[in-house]
Amino acid sequence: MLIKGGNANNTVTQALKDIYAMKKPYGVLYKKKNMTIPFEDQTSLEFFAKKSDCSLFVFGSHNKKRPNNLIFGKLPANSVTLYIRIFPDRKTSSLPFANSKCPEGTKPLLIFAGDAFEMSEDYRRLKSLLIDFFRGPSVSGIRLAGLEHIFHFTAIDGKIFMRSYKVLMKKSGCRTPRIELEEMGPSFDFAVRRTHLASDDLYKLALKRPKALQARKKKNISHDTFGTKYGRIHMQKQDLSKLRTRKVKGLRKRRADAVEEKTEGSMAPKRVKQN
Repeated sequence: MLIKGGNANNTVTQALKDIYAMKKPYGVLYKKKNMTIPFEDQTSLEFFAKKSDCSLFVFGSHNKKRPNNLIFGKLPANSVTLYIRIFPDRKTSSLPFANSKCPEGTKPLLIFAGDAFEMSEDYRRLKSLLIDFFRGPSVSGIRLAGLEHIFHFTAIDGKIFMRSYKVLMKKSGCRTPRIELEEMGPSFDFAVRRTHLASDDLYKLALKRPKALQARKKKNISHDTFGTKYGRIHMQKQDLSKLRTRKVKGLRKRRADAVEEKTEGSMAPKRVKQN
C-alpha cells in the first residue's frame, strides 16, 4: 500500500511510482494526497489498511525540515515502523536506465550486505521489513530460468544503498550459464532518520504464526542433509522358526544329500562289514 502525503513533491511521487512498478500486481497506489502524519496519528493508515487489505505500507512526504521522506511500516500490530529518507543527490527514478525490465510478478532475490544488519536492532528490524516488503509471493519450487531479478541492499557508513539488477544468462560452453548483472533501476540511497519500534512482547506476538498455518510434525519421519525422507516402522518381535514360506521344488533337498549330512554330523563310530 503506497500513500502520498499532503505535501509530496515530484521526487517522492516518482519514488512511489517506481516502488509500485516493482510491486505489481501485489500493490495498491493511492494517487490523491492525504493530510496525515503517521508518527502522530495512525487512524487513517489503519483505515486504508482495512480498505485495501494490506499490512505493509509506504508513506511519502516532503517538507523544508525533512525533505524527501519515505516511511516504511507494518500494520496492524505496528511491530515495525521506520522513518527513511531518500537522498536527493541520487537519481531515484528508473527512467535513466534504458535496459529492459523484468515481467510483472517476478519473484526477486534479496541480498543484504553489511554488518549493521546483524549488529543494530534498528537495522535488524529494517531487514525483516524489507524482506516482507520485496520478497514477493510464496512458491513451492524455483526454476533456474525464473531467477531474473535481484535486489541488493548494502549498509555502510550509516547509509543503505538499494540497487535493482536484472540477471542475464549467457552462453558459457557448458550446461551452467554465465551470469551477468545489469542495473535496471530504480536505485535509492537511504538513511534511517527516525524509528518507532514496538515492544519486544508485541514484536514476538506479530511474528507468531497461527496454529492452522504451522506444519504438523509427523512421528517417526526424519530427513538427512540431502533431503532424503526416512520412515521408522515399529514391529513386534517375530519367531523366524515358525515363519511359513512358500514351498518350491528347487529348495527341497535330495535324499542322498540328506543322508550324507546326517552321517557327517553324527558322532557315532562307523562299522565296517567284514567278508
